[in-house]
Amino acid sequence: MSTTDNAPSEASHDSEPGLGAAGSQLSTAPVEDSGPVGIGVIGWARWVWRQLTSMRVALILLFLLSLGAIPGSLIPQNSVDLMKVAEWKKQNPSWVTVAEKLQLFDVYTSFWFSAIYILLFVSLIGCILPRTWQFVGQLRGRPPAAPRRLDRLPAHTTWRTEKSPDEVLAHAKALLGGRRFRTEAGTGHVAAEKGYLREAGNLIFHIALIVMLVAFAWGKLFMSEGGKLVLRGGGFSNTLTQYDDFKSGSMFDPDDLPPFSFTLDKFDATFEESGPQKGTPRDFKAYVTYSEGAHGKPTKAEIEVNKPLEIDGSKVYLLGHGYAPVMSVTDPTGKVIFRDAVPMLPQDANLTSAGAIKVTDGYRNKNGEKEQLGFSAQFVPTFAGKGKGTMLSQFPAANFPVIALNAFHGSLGVDSGLPQNVYQLNTTKMQQFKKENGDPLAKMLLPGESMDLPDGAGTVKFEGIERWATFSVTHQPGSGLALAGAIAAIAGLAGSLFIQRRRIWVRAVPGEDGVTVVEMAGLGRSESARLPQELADLAATLHEQAPTAPPAESAEPAEPAEETPEGERG
Repeated sequence: MSTTDNAPSEASHDSEPGLGAAGSQLSTAPVEDSGPVGIGVIGWARWVWRQLTSMRVALILLFLLSLGAIPGSLIPQNSVDLMKVAEWKKQNPSWVTVAEKLQLFDVYTSFWFSAIYILLFVSLIGCILPRTWQFVGQLRGRPPAAPRRLDRLPAHTTWRTEKSPDEVLAHAKALLGGRRFRTEAGTGHVAAEKGYLREAGNLIFHIALIVMLVAFAWGKLFMSEGGKLVLRGGGFSNTLTQYDDFKSGSMFDPDDLPPFSFTLDKFDATFEESGPQKGTPRDFKAYVTYSEGAHGKPTKAEIEVNKPLEIDGSKVYLLGHGYAPVMSVTDPTGKVIFRDAVPMLPQDANLTSAGAIKVTDGYRNKNGEKEQLGFSAQFVPTFAGKGKGTMLSQFPAANFPVIALNAFHGSLGVDSGLPQNVYQLNTTKMQQFKKENGDPLAKMLLPGESMDLPDGAGTVKFEGIERWATFSVTHQPGSGLALAGAIAAIAGLAGSLFIQRRRIWVRAVPGEDGVTVVEMAGLGRSESARLPQELADLAATLHEQAPTAPPAESAEPAEPAEETPEGERG
């Protein structure tokens, strides 16, 4: 018994003389056109369509889509942060005209990105549909008959046996069927085929790409994402007016926001106390009480970084945290006109923070005139002490909290109707309070301390510290579909790479001397060392049922004995 491994390429299988249908339809890949079919507009249209729906063009479009997404990650987008877009334009004035013409500030809704996206979608569908129908036809068909010359196939073996052809073929059919080959008996041969999951995996991979594209489009069109800063003890309801910032897809409807609410009961943060990593965050955790719907049952939950709270299809992420000094302001009569926890915006890893305290209503100066008060503030949770450094925090925990204030009076500009940054003070229409010596009024306060405004204008007091946390509420309707598509794509790609489509034929016919001649041969879709190994294993198993016939003994005639003359006989 001998095997040969002359593995020709897949393309040569179909053109090999004598293979016929045996070497055809091992792949569902469409035949490439060499040029336009026919004459005129219709011929060119057919050629363009076939080029667009080829796998080569689909891969090119997929590559272009990846390249097109790069500007969206490098250049600020209008849909994400208008302030960053304005800042980028100030820093790069020479590029603004080009960027606006190319819609680089709205990459994912630009005409060129949409064109690539739609062309890729059409290309994949146009490529997959004919391959799918062809594959279905292959599944419904039967393995082709054995070619005339099995010895021309990549893997081949032959031997002679005393078993009859019918017995050999019966054993071969049972053997191949037990190895999960689809078998078909023919005249003097058995045909078998296996590895259909390779083409199925190929189709699943490309269908999964379409699913991922649909999920991406669905998510972009119907997504919503908003941020909210919540003070300890404060709450949030999932309505549009409750968000500090909000962005959504073009087909989003505010009525689609799922009704829920939550309250921030407590916030814990721990930091490394010593060593080279002193001040490094160790654990952030927000303890909340949430309820679904208008009359849902209150439920306790914990939200950590990368461990969001899932409520009715939305995810609540913990993004950041900081301090909110509790400040109170009194007017010249001693009446408290303002008392609130004022969030401060962190500036560094040790939570050195800046902010503004704005008293918009209720204040009258000593002359009885209405005015507004404003205090620019800098807060540090751990101050090094006077004479031991600048107003920078030495540690993120509130070990030695200090707030520094600068006091102003006049108009805050909030009545103009223009939006303002809550962490900054607009002093264009304000005057700074002065000391008796004419210096600007500024003071650092510890918890419990107060600062008196000049001429009995009132006082401002640092009463204590609260904590705040920022949350991001996201609703991405296509995320589950995208995940399923990604998993299916990986599974399909693995199947198309590691499963081999192959065919095995066994022929048993009587030889000239009446001894059965057995031939086994295999053909795969592509070159592979596994096909000869598999054929050798099958042949060895079949050989046990139909062993090699012993060589025929040569029958030589006996030499005649010499005759002895009668006279010589004794």
